[in-house]
Amino acid sequence: MTRILAYRFSAFGDVAMTVPVITEFLEQNPNVEIVMVSRKNFKDLFEGIPNLVFKGINLDDYKGVFGMRKLSKELMDEFDFKHVADLHDVIRTKILDRIFTRKGFKVSKIDKGKDEKEHLTDIWNLEKTQLKKNTERYAEVFRGLGFNLELSHHYREKSKEKSGIGIAPFAQHKGKMLPLEKTFEVAKILSQQHKIYFFGGGKNEVETLNNWESQIPNSENLAGKLTLKQELEKISHLELMISMDSANMHLASLVGTRCVSVWGSTHPFAGFLGYGQSENDVVQIKDLTCRPCSVFGDKECFRGDWACLEEIEVQKVIKKI
Repeated sequence: MTRILAYRFSAFGDVAMTVPVITEFLEQNPNVEIVMVSRKNFKDLFEGIPNLVFKGINLDDYKGVFGMRKLSKELMDEFDFKHVADLHDVIRTKILDRIFTRKGFKVSKIDKGKDEKEHLTDIWNLEKTQLKKNTERYAEVFRGLGFNLELSHHYREKSKEKSGIGIAPFAQHKGKMLPLEKTFEVAKILSQQHKIYFFGGGKNEVETLNNWESQIPNSENLAGKLTLKQELEKISHLELMISMDSANMHLASLVGTRCVSVWGSTHPFAGFLGYGQSENDVVQIKDLTCRPCSVFGDKECFRGDWACLEEIEVQKVIKKI
């Protein structure tokens, strides 16, 4: 049995995107085992994958160069591996890569395509084109180690019994988030015919969604009430998830639930559409030439009016659904 050490520490949605790639890789390479190193609280994302060992860590225990040295030693002492797949390529993992290369391991790391993404998000670039999907970038890391992998780009349904609509109105950055009053209206309209479940996290989000639940009949706020495992289980039973360009879109892909996703300053062209999700289910303002101005939605609006989100009409979302 060949063993590969793989790591990706953050962000939540990006780690979730590694799951279908690793799943299909292990199915196509049954004589390989992967040791996946990531944050402890991401463990449930990888549950039930044959030939996968999850190694959860607390990054606060491994700070700086000396912390990475400590981690590399612990991994070498605990696991017998020959190959290293760096699915992150940040300062932490660059240090690990260097240590493992010096120790004679074969190391392959992700090509994030930074120059292409910079060109894509240049607001003066009027020729926007689709970049490589991030899942393909992960797949190339394993191909770089000498293994074969062909991705299906189809998600798998975990449940055939589906009812209700999930709504995840929040995102990490403003550039990814439909104004809350619009999402509230979407939920209110849909609740007339469907049971609505709200998803989110963090104190402020829970408070907002509790408020929505009190105002919208036939709705239930699940934010702050479920473990990650329970959340995945619930999403698997939904008819549909409505999400921003954020982690809940990727969770829907993991459990085989269709997702209508809302995109503002970011764009599916950057390669982060949920695995197996359809571009036909994307809600966006297509004729804004300044889009996308950001890969992650973390930049201030060049125009100052957030037209990419403010101009999305509630009926446009409803029509898509």
